[in-house]
Amino acid sequence: MLYYEFDDLLPEQYKKIDLFPSALRSDIDASNEWIYNDINNGVYKSGFATTQEAYEKAVTTLFSSLDKVEAHLSKQQASSSKYFFGNTVTEADIRLYTTIIRFDPVYVQHFKCNLRDIRSGFPAIHRWVRGLYWDIDAFRSTTDFEHIKKHYTKSHKQINQFAITPLGPVPDILPKDEEVPAVKAV
Repeated sequence: MLYYEFDDLLPEQYKKIDLFPSALRSDIDASNEWIYNDINNGVYKSGFATTQEAYEKAVTTLFSSLDKVEAHLSKQQASSSKYFFGNTVTEADIRLYTTIIRFDPVYVQHFKCNLRDIRSGFPAIHRWVRGLYWDIDAFRSTTDFEHIKKHYTKSHKQINQFAITPLGPVPDILPKDEEVPAVKAV
């Protein structure tokens, strides 16, 4: 319903945006299921785990799914596609963006999702998230790194008793044409 029911309220340029195109609906729905469960919710399963066993299960599932996204985006990028399903932004990109943009600044340290970070451990995901952030104002203008870091570190006393907010990573997001030294070396 949210995709089309309110189109008459939108400015003309936004009425043409279709985040759930009919040709991709089954692919988007299929990806949403595991992306939500294993990645979007996977960071929380890891961070709020109360046993070592639960944490290890959640974090290994999370990173296995990030590897799956990395492989998928590597193929997309090899065929000159910019987004999760081709050259148009879809719901799949939006669903994944919300977790990936927070991953290095918050989830790596706060939720102990530290097997790898996005910058140095997932080059295709890193290219994809920077493309969304730097090329599409709707992503950049709605991402506030200070709010993201402070919200998580100040609101979860059971995880961060003293509400200390890390300063990094610095910068919050790299420019599109810059890589961390580990990735440059490869």
